Amino acid sequence: MLDQMFIMFETLEDIFWTYGGIPMLLGLGIYLSFKSGWFQIRQLSTVFSIFKSFMTQESSDKQRGVNPMYAFFASVGGCIGVGNVISVCTAVQVGGPGAVFWIWVAALLGMLVKYGEIYLGVKFRIKDKADSYFGGPMIFLKKVPGGAILAPIVTILMCLYGVEVYMFKIMTHSMSVGWGINQYIVIAMLLFLVLGIGQGGVKLVGKMSSFVIPLFLVGFSGMSLWVFAMNFAKIPAMLSSIFVHAFTAHAAVGAFAGSTMMMAMSHGIRRACYTADIGVGYAATIHAETSEAVPQKQASLGIMDIILDTFVICTLSMFVILLTDTWHQGISEDFVVAVAFAKYFPYVDVIWPFFIFLLGYSSLLAFFVSGRRSAMLLSPKYGAQLYLLFAAAAFVFFSFYGTPAQTMAVMSIVGTLLLMINLYGLFWLRDEVVFDLKQK
Repeated sequence: MLDQMFIMFETLEDIFWTYGGIPMLLGLGIYLSFKSGWFQIRQLSTVFSIFKSFMTQESSDKQRGVNPMYAFFASVGGCIGVGNVISVCTAVQVGGPGAVFWIWVAALLGMLVKYGEIYLGVKFRIKDKADSYFGGPMIFLKKVPGGAILAPIVTILMCLYGVEVYMFKIMTHSMSVGWGINQYIVIAMLLFLVLGIGQGGVKLVGKMSSFVIPLFLVGFSGMSLWVFAMNFAKIPAMLSSIFVHAFTAHAAVGAFAGSTMMMAMSHGIRRACYTADIGVGYAATIHAETSEAVPQKQASLGIMDIILDTFVICTLSMFVILLTDTWHQGISEDFVVAVAFAKYFPYVDVIWPFFIFLLGYSSLLAFFVSGRRSAMLLSPKYGAQLYLLFAAAAFVFFSFYGTPAQTMAVMSIVGTLLLMINLYGLFWLRDEVVFDLKQK
């Protein structure tokens, strides 16, 4: 029964992405790129300047909302997670080296989609009773045709997406296997850390992520660059294979089953959207709590999200497994990067679960906070308590049932539905979005 259900989920994932998510993302991304004069490239230097100014900006407890950088780190904490070193590598394992190219394409076009959804989230946000704001697709979708039906549907989907069962499953497996800890103990510990600390909201998650993310970036980047240096002669051939196989079929190699151009495109785009949270509305919900009053300034941080997530961490991960040839050796997706690192660094089997914990914990917290906020919108009185029970039950269930690929399919289906609905809303409200970082 459960096996048939998970097979159905994987089939639905392919259908939704092939006929809905991928064409809508590419179509709207290309449209917004031309409409804005390729804003994501043309004003990139201004994006960096705004990011730098936010880094030095002092926060005040008297302001409504949270410091813009806390909102950024809470959002990027959800982006830079297990997906950066696992799900994107799965895309390469299934779609071949060409999947890397399509991940880059989706990220480049997705920058404007993410910018647009954050912009609308900040522009149409509402004040809440906690001296903060509430915004996101569940608010701005009310302004589009059919919004009275779509807004509550998205709110329910955001509740489901907020319980990140794929990352929870990967974390429990990595920590129990890597450190030899009983799985029940790991599950109990993570439940306490996520459900307990998650009550602190965006500000607390942002503070934690502002410490965890830089720590991970330094460590992971340093190890990756060392692997690059040790395989410097292979880099030209690797880059060539990425671009060649983005448009051609790739023959079966080792445990790799062979890939067509469409397979590389499909898996590259869907994993890019998952790891960078493009179009799902999560980023809009988090960034809407900012104290920044100018929507385009806060929205520009969405572009920085994708730069760090996809063009730095994801690219490092994919290059590491391509250069070390571990991508086609049939290694489990949650250990493929670890096996690659183990060729050059001792004690990786001990360090790797710690990396996964650093990544996964900040992501689990960020998603949980977003989902909890959505549940409270559905039921201000009982939403928070019911969401705790739902999250605990879902985390425990998926820890024991379904493969990582099947669990990913569940998350991907919810993400695709959110993507399609939010892109519809963004298209209708496209003239509300200002693609000019100098305009107030």
